[in-house]
Amino acid sequence: MSDGDIFDEMRGRDGVLRAPYAAFNAWFDGEDPRRLRAKQREAEELFRLTGITFNVYGRSEAEERLIPFDIIPRIISGAEWQKLSRGIEQRVRAINAFLYDIYHRQEIVKAGRIPEEMISRNSAFLPQMIGVNPAGGVYTHIVGIDLVRTGPGEFYVLEDNARTPSGVSYMLENRETMLQMFPELFAQNRVQPVQNYPRDLLRSLAASAPEATMSQPTVAVLTPGIYNSAYFEHAFLADQMGVELVEGHDLRVVDGRVAMRTTQGYTPIDVLYRRVDDDFLDPLNFNPDSQLGVPGIMDVYRAGGITIANAPGTGIADDKAIYSYMPEIVEFYTGERPLLENVPTWRCSEPEALAYVLDNLDELVVKEVHGSGGYGMLIGPTATKKDLALFRRKLKARPGNYIAQPTLSLSTVPIFTRAGLSPRHVDLRPFVLVSPAGIKITPGGLTRVALKKGSLVVNSSQGGGTKDTWVLED
Repeated sequence: MSDGDIFDEMRGRDGVLRAPYAAFNAWFDGEDPRRLRAKQREAEELFRLTGITFNVYGRSEAEERLIPFDIIPRIISGAEWQKLSRGIEQRVRAINAFLYDIYHRQEIVKAGRIPEEMISRNSAFLPQMIGVNPAGGVYTHIVGIDLVRTGPGEFYVLEDNARTPSGVSYMLENRETMLQMFPELFAQNRVQPVQNYPRDLLRSLAASAPEATMSQPTVAVLTPGIYNSAYFEHAFLADQMGVELVEGHDLRVVDGRVAMRTTQGYTPIDVLYRRVDDDFLDPLNFNPDSQLGVPGIMDVYRAGGITIANAPGTGIADDKAIYSYMPEIVEFYTGERPLLENVPTWRCSEPEALAYVLDNLDELVVKEVHGSGGYGMLIGPTATKKDLALFRRKLKARPGNYIAQPTLSLSTVPIFTRAGLSPRHVDLRPFVLVSPAGIKITPGGLTRVALKKGSLVVNSSQGGGTKDTWVLED
């Protein structure tokens, strides 16, 4: 694709400055580049001192890295955000309705809108959740919706993160860093706050406590431990909410309740924000070798003695094969057309789609149905002949394991380089809180940026960085 096809969020396609960036641009033009370079170094040092790192797996040994941070904010107008918010809320409501349905009457399957085998043969579907009614009917208490932009009013959902979406700590630290570095910018621009997220998260989780909860609910965060790639975030959120960070060995079932060890003995927990995958949650119900979970927690959960956020079995809603049915899912449960479109998707399990994908492999993006973090995917236009041949063999061997999508001309936003501002491709992960009290969408989210010129891969594990996301008060 040529540069002229790409929408730049600061200067459009025609190079004319867009309104959301007007005040920022006037400030930037008056700044000494040497001061900004010093500020960039200062921001990186702040991240290092705070310990904002993530672990990279899949190499000979785990490697801890600093998240690259860029000081140029991504700016979205209030009107654009309102439109996005309506689409996000509609989608999240549909996902929750879908999860309730597939674990109860499966009306969407009976109506022929989704093939039965897409549910029954899906490893993310948990038979243990059939007939279970989570408190308030909420399955996905915390959702991350990954969005990409291709034009002024064109946003697409790239994927739904309904299991244990991560990255919100980077959103909060990015904002904290920018407030420290450039307080004058926030005085000149009316930027909607994100700092209330931990308080909102705690309120939302407390509102999702089991109906039998008598007093102020006790909330805790369950982490797999210090070697998990997102451990920084688990500890950060527990600290910000003022709740206990626990591991599986800190918990046990006592008198039909899940309780955590304290200096005064065992204290019952009402809501557990778990960052442990389903398979490791309960060795009595799932993987018997798990050392990370709590034996018997599923029995307490099914009896209504604890809220687990997100609910077990929600992973089927962010499966990439199910994603391809999201337009039908939204329409089926809301009676409305989707306000946010999916990226067109070929399901390689279907012979005609597979034939098309194999014939056009060098033009498409191919993803594993259960993949994440940018791993297990092929970007056709930048792939080598060897990569293409390897994926051809993979697709023929296990077609149902893959979906394919066109290579979108993702929007760009400027990053700060030694030569000045330079465009790079981005995506956006807004964070959504769901409780019986309602749905709350934090204004902005995590912008991930591909730091290599021309690259479409924004994942931090693949060399991407992050930047602060501003939603303006219009």
